[in-house]
Amino acid sequence: MQHYLVQNKFLVGVLLGIAFGIISRLLMLRTDYRQYPTYPHGRIIHISLGVIAAALGAVGVPALFNKDYTAITFLSLAAQQFRDVRKMERETLTKIDSMELVGRGSTYIEGIAMVFEGRNYLVIMTALLTSLFAIMLNVWVGIVAGLLSLLLVEKLKSGKAMSHIASVQTAEVIMDGPDLFVGDIYIMNVGLKSNQEIIAERGMGFILTPFNSNGKVTISNLGQRQAILYDMATILGVYRDDGEPALIPMAKLDMKDGRLAVFILPQEMNAEKGKKVIMRVPILESAVRMPTEASVNKKEAGGNG
Repeated sequence: MQHYLVQNKFLVGVLLGIAFGIISRLLMLRTDYRQYPTYPHGRIIHISLGVIAAALGAVGVPALFNKDYTAITFLSLAAQQFRDVRKMERETLTKIDSMELVGRGSTYIEGIAMVFEGRNYLVIMTALLTSLFAIMLNVWVGIVAGLLSLLLVEKLKSGKAMSHIASVQTAEVIMDGPDLFVGDIYIMNVGLKSNQEIIAERGMGFILTPFNSNGKVTISNLGQRQAILYDMATILGVYRDDGEPALIPMAKLDMKDGRLAVFILPQEMNAEKGKKVIMRVPILESAVRMPTEASVNKKEAGGNG
């Protein structure tokens, strides 16, 4: 057995790299509450792309050992293909979004498309590292490298959530005549008496208080607000139909202190669950702002730079 592994180290290294690459893609592929990717066809597409990415990463190592440098150009072709995957996901989700009662929003869609592209690169990295160590040293070191790569993939597959940048409290929904408030934050004017009664009966409100100025700017992003509303509407349901603008979920800022008020009419009247949903909403990469990193906001920044 040991003799066979030594004699066929390139083949074993490539197969091991492909295997760990596919495992890493399966670890990162999950159909969750958003029902995306769809099951089974959406998942089949992404698993197939993961197999291709794993094969590209694994065969790159023996190509380098054999000084076949032109073979590396296939990685650039793969990068172009995965950019096309990102474009495909963006276009698909944008079309689907127009049919949602509460849409994801373009920022959320771009984030999902970016994730699907980036995860294929993580597959390539896993396959490449596993194959490299299996060929350079031995198959057992390659397995260890593959396992460490899977741990890294597990760490990188998800980012931070709203609970990292803001606290969430339930708040009373108040109808003051036609004016709708969540706590002390004004939401909108509701003209029809029937809508006012529905809101008074089924309205649910939350207030997000950012921990610092970074969180304040991030939750003020319209795309991040829409992501909160979409996740809540998906998990708790939404009590509205098409053509009822007064019943649509909304998120409005308190301009004085940067708090965010969230108003929704859910199908499931469970405020505690709603609070947990908000805390687990992912922070969108394109919505993140970090004003505290600016030199003018750092205490150590001198007057002359």
